[in-house]
Amino acid sequence: MATINDNYLKLKAGYLFPEIARRVNAFVKDNPDAPVIRLGIGDVTEPLPSACRTAMIQAVEEMGDRTSFMGYGPEQGYGWLREAIAAHDFRSRGCEVDASEIFVSDGSKCDTGNILEIFGRENTIAVTDPVYPVYVDTNVMAGNTGAANDKGEYGGLVYLPITAENDFTAEIPQQKVDLIYLCFPNNPTGAVATKEHLQAWVEYANAHGSILFFDAAYEGFITDPAIPHSIYEIEGARTCAIEFRSFSKNAGFTGTRCAFTVVPKDLVAKAADGTEVQLWQLWNRRQSTKFNGVSYIVQRGAEAVYSDAGRTQVRGLIDFYMDNARLIRQQLTAAGMGVYGGVNAPYIWLKTPNGLSSWDFFDKLLHTCHVVGTPGAGFGAAGEGYFRISAFNSRQNVEEAMRRIAERFSS
Repeated sequence: MATINDNYLKLKAGYLFPEIARRVNAFVKDNPDAPVIRLGIGDVTEPLPSACRTAMIQAVEEMGDRTSFMGYGPEQGYGWLREAIAAHDFRSRGCEVDASEIFVSDGSKCDTGNILEIFGRENTIAVTDPVYPVYVDTNVMAGNTGAANDKGEYGGLVYLPITAENDFTAEIPQQKVDLIYLCFPNNPTGAVATKEHLQAWVEYANAHGSILFFDAAYEGFITDPAIPHSIYEIEGARTCAIEFRSFSKNAGFTGTRCAFTVVPKDLVAKAADGTEVQLWQLWNRRQSTKFNGVSYIVQRGAEAVYSDAGRTQVRGLIDFYMDNARLIRQQLTAAGMGVYGGVNAPYIWLKTPNGLSSWDFFDKLLHTCHVVGTPGAGFGAAGEGYFRISAFNSRQNVEEAMRRIAERFSS
């Protein structure tokens, strides 16, 4: 009989968001007339920018003409998109990133998990707590952890608590770790990292030969001009950091699927025999072998993000969601809740009222207000007692959800 990857058996019962969906579906089945508003999963609701739609329609037309038809494209992404990304997202900010160091993909979620394939099993891995669950679960699947304890913490991982006391920014560990996941603006807490804080991480990583996995999927939502958008704004980052970016939230590509990862050619790690190996070379080999690239049509849509019209329209989308975030912050604060985030990120991180656990608050919010959010405990042990609310929804739904919550929980 064939055998399985036993590491999957170490995973907790269900990935966070399917468990939320299970509870919500059960409630809706029993209460079919309940007007449920979903502010849980970070999925966008507003249409794709017209510049992107126009570019994709044109690309579809090109696919209908033999002279302009496109078959397999480069696994790394078309050069014109990679060059647009390098120019607008990096060089415009003074970052030394070449188009050849950019790998276009179908999602940062995939890339942050797949990147583990080019690293050895003996690495010590650090994650923040709370944390985007994919970082942890993909390490469990890869066999990089032991079993989980009663808190859901996996043996073999170094957990870096992020709390209100440290402004939800992870403190530099005392021990040496090899691979470190950092997400700023942070999912789920909405916190950001200053240039000084990121400089300290870069210096730590370079001193210890560590690699930073820097998830910047929400950089477009930064409103404070002093906050870095890219790890490569920090001196020394090219020798210690891989950055992940996405078009999902800023340009509404959650259902269209396009993202990219930056692997600097300066970045090296050690082979078993002690020789240094370029990580760009390994990631390029991995993508060339296991990935056929993002479709031509989608990449043309992504390229349009950088047109004059596209940039204006994307800015409008971001401003819309950030206005939602501002409204949520105001209403929850007025209701007497402890509120964090929502200033440089589309997520609001709140302290659950009346000492309720994260999942108890989830159930109470669902059953009494018909509003769905995300329990903080689902992001890690340090998330217990907190709750995430997403600003990704229509203005009407956000206003109605806040009205219901304020009516139910105002002190």
